[in-house]
Amino acid sequence: MTAPRTVSVAQVRVLIVDDHPVVRRGLRALLDDVPEVVVAGEAGDGAEALRMVAGPTEVDVVLMDLRMGGGTDEASGVATNATGSGRGGGERMDGVEATRRIRALPAPPRVLVLTTYRTDAEILAAVEAGATGYLLKDAPVEDLISAVHAVAAGETVLAPPVATRLLGRMRAPQSTLTPRETEILVLLAKGLSNRQVSRALFISEATVKTHLVRVFAKLGVDSRTGAVTAALGRGLIPEPLPGPT
Repeated sequence: MTAPRTVSVAQVRVLIVDDHPVVRRGLRALLDDVPEVVVAGEAGDGAEALRMVAGPTEVDVVLMDLRMGGGTDEASGVATNATGSGRGGGERMDGVEATRRIRALPAPPRVLVLTTYRTDAEILAAVEAGATGYLLKDAPVEDLISAVHAVAAGETVLAPPVATRLLGRMRAPQSTLTPRETEILVLLAKGLSNRQVSRALFISEATVKTHLVRVFAKLGVDSRTGAVTAALGRGLIPEPLPGPT
């Protein structure tokens, strides 16, 4: 079990983690105007953040983006790891895996996710990895500052849309999709036919149809289009990424 970190309310040391330099600069400029907050450093991906936290950099709160480096998993829509040449070189790591590894360190800092993504899969992955807070990037500045202080004090902070999704999931567990059902719906959302889905997932077309029957029952729909629309509307799968232009 990791030991709790004691944070002085007068000064919260924040590490900004985001793969977009413009976003990092904007957040630094914003936080530099807050007397009680000190920007301890910046990282361009999860692996770099892990190295900094595990090293000499003293951090109380990690402000963590989710999708970095490896992009997203084609089936689940959750951010994945990749090998590449990030700012620190070597392995690149998404925000969920970085959160999991950071929270496994002795006396770890707390993690406040700051992202544009609000799907059930991403929210649950971040919470299960140990994130203390989950905020969306369109949150008001005052909410962000308040969240940094609250998370530093050990309080859980969830953006209203995120809290609503989690509460809805608890109240309606029958709508929870299995990982395989999620994989199938993500591929359907990309326009694949049942046969193409079966080939992509190395399962029979009959198995795809069986999964779809269960999905229809869970979502209260009677068609592939209805299932995709319902899943997108409830945040059960991510919006399909635009194709190449």
